[in-house]
Amino acid sequence: MADEASRTWRPTRDRILWLAGALALVVLPHVGHVPVWVMLVFASLALWRVANIAEAVRLPGRPLRILLSAGVLLTIYFSYGTLFGRDAGVALLVVFTGMKLLETETLRDAFVVTLLGYFLVVTNFLYSQSVPMAVYMVAVVLALTASLLAVNSSSAVLAPAARLQLAGGLIGQSLPIALVLFVLFPRIPGPLWGVPKPEATGVSGLSDTMSPGSLSRVSRSDAVAFRVEFAEHPPPPPQRYWRGPVLWRTDGRTWSLGSPEVGGEIPGGEPSGVPVDYTVTLEPHKGAWLFALELPATLPAGSAVTGDFQLLAREPVRERRRYRLRSYPAYRNTHLTERQYAAALRLPPRAHPRAQALAREWRSAVGDDDAALVRRALAHFQSQAFFYTLSPPALTGDSVDQFLFETRRGFCELYAAAFTVLMRAAGVPARVVTGYQGGEINPLGSYLIVRQRDAHAWTEVWLAEQGWVRVDPTAAVSPNRIELGMEAAMPGSVGVAGVRVPADGVVGSLWRGLRHGWDAFNNAWNQWVLGYGPHRQSRLLARFGLDASDSLQLALGLGGTVTLLLSLVGLWLRRRVAPHDAVLEAYRRFQRKLARAGVVTRPSEGPLALAARAQRMRPGMAPQVQYITQLYVRLRYGAGDGDVRELDKAVTAFKP
Repeated sequence: MADEASRTWRPTRDRILWLAGALALVVLPHVGHVPVWVMLVFASLALWRVANIAEAVRLPGRPLRILLSAGVLLTIYFSYGTLFGRDAGVALLVVFTGMKLLETETLRDAFVVTLLGYFLVVTNFLYSQSVPMAVYMVAVVLALTASLLAVNSSSAVLAPAARLQLAGGLIGQSLPIALVLFVLFPRIPGPLWGVPKPEATGVSGLSDTMSPGSLSRVSRSDAVAFRVEFAEHPPPPPQRYWRGPVLWRTDGRTWSLGSPEVGGEIPGGEPSGVPVDYTVTLEPHKGAWLFALELPATLPAGSAVTGDFQLLAREPVRERRRYRLRSYPAYRNTHLTERQYAAALRLPPRAHPRAQALAREWRSAVGDDDAALVRRALAHFQSQAFFYTLSPPALTGDSVDQFLFETRRGFCELYAAAFTVLMRAAGVPARVVTGYQGGEINPLGSYLIVRQRDAHAWTEVWLAEQGWVRVDPTAAVSPNRIELGMEAAMPGSVGVAGVRVPADGVVGSLWRGLRHGWDAFNNAWNQWVLGYGPHRQSRLLARFGLDASDSLQLALGLGGTVTLLLSLVGLWLRRRVAPHDAVLEAYRRFQRKLARAGVVTRPSEGPLALAARAQRMRPGMAPQVQYITQLYVRLRYGAGDGDVRELDKAVTAFKP
């Protein structure tokens, strides 16, 4: 029967349009992932095939197709320098899928094109595993399955809506088995889509340098930097300092990293008080920093720590990463080498003359009391007309002097830089620390969301008998920024993805609720789908008394569950074709009459194939066979129009 179906199959307009439309939906998300010319070539090939079906153009001959294939291979090779890897491979697959559609003439060709479409669905997840992408790909799989139904049936058999409905039913039947396989199939370490990427795909608000305006630009973004789940209650906002890059060097305008030693153990420190246990889910970014509450007492696997307590991953964070930590918000950090001491006092020659003069004046007033000097500097920021703003005036000269004595308007990086300069000029070792401060609790998931807008900079000073002490001059100017977060410090609107709405009133409250709900859903998706690895699988199966490390037990559980599901699906299908189905019963009477005439229905032979064979074997009854088959197909698979009594009457009148 398969050979006969292949011989009679034709690439009709309906079939080609379904295939071309479904493939276009699959390829669409790759706009931006592959060069523009790749998308143009695919679109041209698909349109060429559609135009050919409309008898507007002829298909290219074999020599032209060979030349086109060779040209595509060479162009992709010169574009990427290789034919392998994620980007080059996807570009090749997109173009050659279009070429296969162009030359589709047989049933086998149509099957190959459809399977290529399913494979292209998978390639989209190499670039994005977000919830919207997953939902879109489900719709694409629905379209591909409907096109597969079009390939296997006459264009007159099923209306588009009926095809989509039938495709949805087929997908729905497969979902329980897919879910069981996802949960029970042995997991391997690493992310769900652990394909090496040529570059980091995330965007970080922080870098290894800081200059005027660098953090204020970042703080306009609502993108999530990381999420935190606490074992118990989260620490209060003033203790939520998430440590990142530590900056020692300055050229008078830009601050940069020093050269601290990297080791595998936490540097000397004296934690005290109650520890905080928590788990961080860090979004991918372009650096190696693993952000942690001050001051971490443990190291996650695959990480190291520097002498100034920067927590670093062994490799850049290119995938979402989850790690557990314990930190002590109360600590005494006395770690200071001679080289660090010298670096913490160094200033560029002839830089910031007015700031240095002010610092010397304070030193003369307070004597050798470094703590009093710190208090004097903070009082200066509080008593003078300093303002906290995301849009400070441009600083074209000496940025520190201009900020301290002229504009007095700035974001956290200006306050941290100026305060550090004042401390060093007065002989107090100081350094700039960047990271994040604060975060908002999502009440729907009881976890903390830290966004890019929470990027922050502060100062650490070295005080005798105390060691390194955090001093945040921003808190002296804008206490709300530390206590209540960025929205409180910059009131007026809230938003996400560039959409801003009033912060107060019903609209603002509704918007926050929607945002929290969407983030909670995304967090669950990240944890239970993208982050479903061996550890989480073991914990889940343990609740049902299964041991994920026991291969035999897992295989028996997997096999038994799949068998049970297949049995349930089989019973459901049998109920759908029960004898009370009048349309099917009439058709079975028709099949029995054909069998008495010598035309026995073959296994898996569809109504159209049976009718075609019956008309060839018994030409005299061809009109009746065609009429009955058309009635049955319209009633069984069509939009439902027609009367079963008409079919029953025609079968009764059929006398082979």
